[in-house]
Amino acid sequence: MLLEGKTAVISGAASPRGIGLATARLFAAHGAKVAILDLDEQGAKDTAASLGPEHVGIGCNVTDLDACKHAADVAITAFGHIDILLNNAGVTQPVKTMEIDEASWRRILDVNLTGVLYLSQAFIPHMRSRRKGSIACMSSVSAQRGGGIFGGPHYSAAKAGVLGLAKAMARELGPDGIRVNCVTPGLIQTDITGGKLTDGMRQDILKGIPLNRLGNAEDVAGAYLFLASDLSAYITGAVIDVNGGMLIH
Repeated sequence: MLLEGKTAVISGAASPRGIGLATARLFAAHGAKVAILDLDEQGAKDTAASLGPEHVGIGCNVTDLDACKHAADVAITAFGHIDILLNNAGVTQPVKTMEIDEASWRRILDVNLTGVLYLSQAFIPHMRSRRKGSIACMSSVSAQRGGGIFGGPHYSAAKAGVLGLAKAMARELGPDGIRVNCVTPGLIQTDITGGKLTDGMRQDILKGIPLNRLGNAEDVAGAYLFLASDLSAYITGAVIDVNGGMLIH
């Protein structure tokens, strides 16, 4: 088991078909104790309970720094220490440039980018005190190729910001023994895409994917597992593409 004796915090992990939950299940199977963070507090608690009694669920709005610090306190108290932080929470909106209003811009940037900063800030002091830790951040292929299928330009901007933020944190926190990396998924079949993908759209998309299939949550969970484990002990500031070859660069 790759995470025996490790503890992990995963944000946005209560959605039944989401990447966060798939990752939590994989981490638990590899021996980790997992704290599920989600805006839906009861959903977080129920999801943690479904994994087993050693896991915890915590309500957390990642756009609120005080809420992030509170979640960190609860998780650290519950487990004694935190080894792994996954900044996984995110939202999207399929609109065009001229359709983005101020509220939408702020919401997409706050959840996808500011939330990464706030939750990282909440756990970095603890990781620094232990001189060890692994932080992984959810970006997107849309940040690399300039737009996606279900995300607007503000989503691409936010996810591109995650790449820059994570690389800067990796450079700054490396001397403290903290690694920071990113995952950039392509089109993954989750609750976000559920019901929006027509057969025609699917066939068009598959033409541009060399592996000839859409991704699933478990595909991304595997990348998170690698970045969280000691298999990647000498990797920081990296970007792991999980897109089936949709973007090769």
